[in-house]
Amino acid sequence: MAGGIKKILGALTHDHGHDHGHDHDHGHDHDHGHDHAHDHAHPRLDARPGERRRLTMVMVLTGTILVAEAVGGIVSGSLSLLSDAGHMLTDLSAQIISLLALVFATRPPDERRSYGFHRLEILAALLNGLVLLVLAGYLVYSAIRRGVGGAAVDTHVMLPVAIVGLVANLIGVFLLRGARSLNVRSAYLHVLSDALASLAVIIGGVIMWLTNGMYVLDAVLACLIALLILVSSYRLLRDAIDVLLEAVPKGLDPSRVRADIHGVPGVREVHDLHIWTITSGVISLSAHIVVDAPDGAPCSMHDALIQNVQRLLEKKHKILHSTLQVESAGHEHVSDIH
Repeated sequence: MAGGIKKILGALTHDHGHDHGHDHDHGHDHDHGHDHAHDHAHPRLDARPGERRRLTMVMVLTGTILVAEAVGGIVSGSLSLLSDAGHMLTDLSAQIISLLALVFATRPPDERRSYGFHRLEILAALLNGLVLLVLAGYLVYSAIRRGVGGAAVDTHVMLPVAIVGLVANLIGVFLLRGARSLNVRSAYLHVLSDALASLAVIIGGVIMWLTNGMYVLDAVLACLIALLILVSSYRLLRDAIDVLLEAVPKGLDPSRVRADIHGVPGVREVHDLHIWTITSGVISLSAHIVVDAPDGAPCSMHDALIQNVQRLLEKKHKILHSTLQVESAGHEHVSDIH
C-alpha cells in the first residue's frame, strides 16, 4: 500500500470566517482609525523542491511494485497481494495528485486569492482520505467473498513479490521521512503502512507455505490491510478537516500565546485572538492589542511594539504571518461577537 492520495485542494481564498466588525482585506486597504500591522511576506511553498523530488522518486517505486504485485497476485491467486496492488494503484494516483498540488501551491497570490493556492494541498488530502475509505470497504468485501471459498494460493510466486514490495516500501519510507507538508507526510504514512502490510503478507505466505494450506489466512490478511487503510484515512481526514475548519494548529495553546503577547511591554490587553493554518507548516494569527500609550501617541511607538510582538510570535511559536490591530484603552468595542 504505497503513498497517499492526499492532496488536491481547490484553491480556497482564505476567509477567516470571523466577523471583526471591519473589513480585513488583505489587499491592505484599511480605514479604521486604528493602527494595523501585517507581516506581508505571505509564506509560499517554493522552499519544498526537495519534497517534490522525493515524492517523484516514490511514485516511480510505487508504479514498479504495482505492476509486480498485480502480475504476482494474478499468477499466485493471492487476494492479499492483489489488494495491495489495488491500493498501490490508488496511491499512485494520489501521489500524482499530491505532486500537482505541491506545484500549484507555489503559484503566487493574486487580488482574488490573497493566500495563493496553498489550500489545494488540504483539499487533496480530504479527497484522498475519502477515496481510501471506499477502498478499504471494497477490500473487506472482497476478502469476505474469498474467505468463504478458501481458494488456493501459490506461495512460491506470492512470497518473492511480497519481499520485493517490502524492500521498495522501506526505500519509500526512507525517502519521505521528515516531511513537513501534510501532503507529503500523508504519503509517508501510507508508504509506512504499506511496508507493514507487505511484512504481514510475507508472514502469511510463509505460514501458508509451511502448512501447505490455511489459505483462508490470505483473506484475513486482506482484511488487516483494509484496517490499516481505515486508520490512515481517519487520521488524514481529521487533519484536513481541522485545517478547513481553521482549528488552532496542534501544539499551539491559544491561552499561552495570549499570555506571551500580553507579557510584551506596552501591551495592556489582548482580545479577538485567532490562530489558524493556511496549509501544513504555514500558521497565521490575527489579534487586537490594547496598548498603554495614550491616544495621539506617535506611530513609531506602535510600530516598535508591533515588531516586538511579531518577533515573539515568530521565535517562540513559529507564527510567521500575523495581523495585529492596535487600540487605545479607551476604544469602545462595537460587539463582543467575532
